[in-house]
Amino acid sequence: MLIALIHDGAQLSLGEREGTMATYLAFHEVDDVDRWLSSPKRKEVFGPLGITTRTFQDPQGSKRVGMIVEIPDFAAFQEFMQTEPAAEAMEHDGVHPDTLVILAEG
Repeated sequence: MLIALIHDGAQLSLGEREGTMATYLAFHEVDDVDRWLSSPKRKEVFGPLGITTRTFQDPQGSKRVGMIVEIPDFAAFQEFMQTEPAAEAMEHDGVHPDTLVILAEG
């Protein structure tokens, strides 16, 4: 659910007000956890969108990984995730796109 606010005559999503970012959890599986953790691709592709991430791995040793993701504009993120550069970045990092789950805060 997207919550809209009116601020100085402009409509802003909850994550865009007053410079705050919405927080999301993202989970997916990868081919190689160590490669995924050490890859610079996340920063390369998400950095220009103002997105920051903190990475996590399953302590039981599965190929499931996760991130806390701070996203200033979720619509722009969703649009980007449908592009060829996003697909190439996921392929580079060994991400299994069919396992991707994103949870919104709240």
